Amino acid sequence: MSRRSSRSSTMDQGEFILECKAAYLSMFDSIKEKIESQDSLLEALQQTGRNPSVKILKKYWTNDTDELSFDDFVDICKKEPVTTSDDLMKAFRKIDINGDGYISLEELHKILTSKGEKKSKSEVKKMIDEVDENKDGRLDYKEEPVLFYSEFCQMVMSTTEESKKMQRKMMERKEKKKRQDIERRGDISGSQVSVRSAASSVKNQEKSSSKANVESGNGIGTPAGSRKSSLLSIDDLPRPSPRVKKDKSRQGSVSRAHKLDEPKNLREWTHTKSKGSFFMEDGSLICHQYDFNLPDDSKIWITIQPQKGSRGMDSSPVDTSVFILRDRPDEDGNLLVAFTEHRDSRGKYGVSCDLSAGKYYIMPYTTGCRFKSRKSESGKEAKLVSQDKGGKYVITKSFRKVLEDIFDYSDLDGNGFMSRKEFNLFNIRTSGEEVADEEWQVVEDRIDLEDGEITKAGFLQLNELEAEDSEGDTEDLWTTLVSMGYNKQLVMDQACPFQLDVYTEDCDDAELDVVRVDSYPTYPGDLSFDDIISKSFIKHGEISRVKGMKDLCMYTYTNEGWATLVLDNKSHTRVRVELDCSRSENVTSNHDSLQRTLRVDPGSTVIAYHLMPEDDDRDWQVKCTETIR
Repeated sequence: MSRRSSRSSTMDQGEFILECKAAYLSMFDSIKEKIESQDSLLEALQQTGRNPSVKILKKYWTNDTDELSFDDFVDICKKEPVTTSDDLMKAFRKIDINGDGYISLEELHKILTSKGEKKSKSEVKKMIDEVDENKDGRLDYKEEPVLFYSEFCQMVMSTTEESKKMQRKMMERKEKKKRQDIERRGDISGSQVSVRSAASSVKNQEKSSSKANVESGNGIGTPAGSRKSSLLSIDDLPRPSPRVKKDKSRQGSVSRAHKLDEPKNLREWTHTKSKGSFFMEDGSLICHQYDFNLPDDSKIWITIQPQKGSRGMDSSPVDTSVFILRDRPDEDGNLLVAFTEHRDSRGKYGVSCDLSAGKYYIMPYTTGCRFKSRKSESGKEAKLVSQDKGGKYVITKSFRKVLEDIFDYSDLDGNGFMSRKEFNLFNIRTSGEEVADEEWQVVEDRIDLEDGEITKAGFLQLNELEAEDSEGDTEDLWTTLVSMGYNKQLVMDQACPFQLDVYTEDCDDAELDVVRVDSYPTYPGDLSFDDIISKSFIKHGEISRVKGMKDLCMYTYTNEGWATLVLDNKSHTRVRVELDCSRSENVTSNHDSLQRTLRVDPGSTVIAYHLMPEDDDRDWQVKCTETIR
């Protein structure tokens, strides 16, 4: 047998899969997670003692590859051999670049930083010191090359084996904890789903690739016995699994990274942007919505984040996201192309995808976990208008400051002026009516415009004129303020301004157009916006069947910012379900209580909960039980 034969040919199938699983779990929280880059594939293979060349990597990670599953990873490990001591000995004979019979620090550093896992110079020096008997800073193989190679290769192989042992221990701890959680939940009626973040702070996620892990209360139990049987379940065994490839028609293959990784050459892309806002009105979400016209096929990068100072009712940053929809369903009946799932430490969410030329809708969204309806309002009403010494009505200093902020939020293109279209959207929001030609003429007659657009000074002047015309009556002024999300103390708590940025790599004349500020419309097929996003959450979520109902499932979708629970009723009868998430830790939701009862109509889906960490700097865990009533 060749010394380069794969480890899988010399060990039993179960042990081989366990080794693969341990290596996989040293990088991911679950074997259900995907390998989403060539670098991640290389790192995972290195965890198993393999060090493939670039050529080998490209054989498995082609230009069409978007992600690889655990089953794909096992298949690759079967085909590719582990690195042996003979391989190392052959490689290190080539390290002596100048042929002087010594391997210097510089030579070893060069070879160890050109392939595989990168080593620092200090790490290389430490390796040399371990086998450098005469302490001259060089490895002498001229006199006793075989002895040197044996010792050095033994050191490397020993390090690899120690790493594998550590991986196995880590896996055992994870599996043991999972079993304990299942046993602890065994006395609770109904199925359970919990979501645990390994490092809930996104700041920490950017330093270490931690991510949310989904655990189902319907997990497969394992009988007591050998350690191998307790670590290996039926889900670990390899099965045919086609690799996910990019859609050749460029209709929306999504790049899903573990953190918000913007394209490296983003400065070379064409950039268009717009401001916008979420508004809470009678418990319903209203926001600016956009048409996106793409004349040419292109890769795009879209980000959204709350503007500085935008805070929820609990003073935490409001979560913002974007959903990209087609203007008509594709051949499978899908409207959704992609949505933002990954974020940075500043609360910016982003998504990268390939789009074919055409028209799209860009729909901002927030879960409602931090952006909620005001419960009540108390305190003294702020003064908006006063009279000067001459008896003239003027706006107060505090009201003027708020009006300046409103102007900035309404200046959607950020050019420092308010166009007629922007003023029209502002007027729709504050009065429910568009600005007619005669009304715009009044604006032109009463204030000075610059290039046909309202200046900030002109906007303030319009409000001063309104205060003067009403002789100090502030009813209409308060209507404007309440519509723009302000309370009686002039604090914005029912609006969340955001910044939307769209980059296109292959198209120079894409157009981003604000078309409305309204609640979400109904889409082709009489679909609501919730219907569309529920379908996506089901597609990407973890399934658990509700106990006592064969055709009722709950799906748990998680990303780096929130978790969503969706109930899917495929039965022919209406179902009444009681959900209890009160045992969750460090979570806030889009509802007032973590316990609620829902009625799910036959053949329908319902978003039961959005949940996210109450404190981003602490671990968070979602536990939910369902009971049929």
